[in-house]
Amino acid sequence: MADATTDLTPGEGQNFDALQATEEISAGEQKAPKVNIDADYEASKEYSVSDVDRSSQGAEAAAAATAPEHELHAAEETKFEAEPTGDPSDFRAMAQDLRPDAANTGDSHDLIQKAFEKGQPGQ
Repeated sequence: MADATTDLTPGEGQNFDALQATEEISAGEQKAPKVNIDADYEASKEYSVSDVDRSSQGAEAAAAATAPEHELHAAEETKFEAEPTGDPSDFRAMAQDLRPDAANTGDSHDLIQKAFEKGQPGQ
């Protein structure tokens, strides 16, 4: 039978029935159970989805549960076509059209001029 010194702390060891079954199997008094993992896995699939989820009622409940709380509006598409002119002022004008509030955010004209004086990319 089981040792008196066996630690039976819940969650950390086997319970008495498991110890007794192990000893009986070792002594040949009881046959070891046969485990068919594939069959058990296939049987478990039946319980992985509830009957409600298999019906249209489940789809409706899922849609209601995941619906946004507020009405969402579609974003407006803006189409900009920039001709490749090589003139930096064209880029500034396009950027100002996109974000007029960012036009005066502290970028000075002097810094831009210094960048142009340093050279063009690829030269």
